[in-house]
Amino acid sequence: MSEKNQNKKEENELFDSEHEDIFLDTINGLDDSVVAEENQINTIKKLREKLKATELEKQEYLSGWQRAKADFVNLRKQDEEDKQRTLKFAKESLILDIIPTLDSFELAFGNKDSWEKVDKEWRQGMESLYQKLTNTLNYHGVSKNDSVGKKFDPNRHEAMQTVAVNEKEKDNVVISVLQAGYELEGKVIRPARVVVGEYRGK
Repeated sequence: MSEKNQNKKEENELFDSEHEDIFLDTINGLDDSVVAEENQINTIKKLREKLKATELEKQEYLSGWQRAKADFVNLRKQDEEDKQRTLKFAKESLILDIIPTLDSFELAFGNKDSWEKVDKEWRQGMESLYQKLTNTLNYHGVSKNDSVGKKFDPNRHEAMQTVAVNEKEKDNVVISVLQAGYELEGKVIRPARVVVGEYRGK
């Protein structure tokens, strides 16, 4: 082989070698960018999974806090209702202890002949005391059952006796009250003892 051809062959080999190195570098560069992109995708995927887990955890904490808050509100409401019931029961018990005193006043007032014979100033003092006591009970939600002329109601009345009546419309109607009944804020705390009309026909 001539020296010229030999030189040409060596140049071609050198050229091919350089191009192969460039090609390999290019391939390696592509491999690195693909790997880097895959790493980014994996990183993003992991971050999304972590974000999702964090969101779920946050929701669990929020739900737990909301439940705890609702439980606390319900507990306070229940506690307040219990207090109100206790106060109402205590008030009712006290009022039931006071009512017999009103009965005594009314019994004295009911005997008009004897009451009129009592000293006028003393009588006025007793009437004033009775009125103050009644006003105080009214202020605390106590009211007397207004029963005469009303239909007999076993929830509000206790029938002590019946009397014959000639008018049909007075059948099962309260004719008179033997002992006053009382209500506390609409609840009967003592039924009125009453006499009830009974129509027996002619």
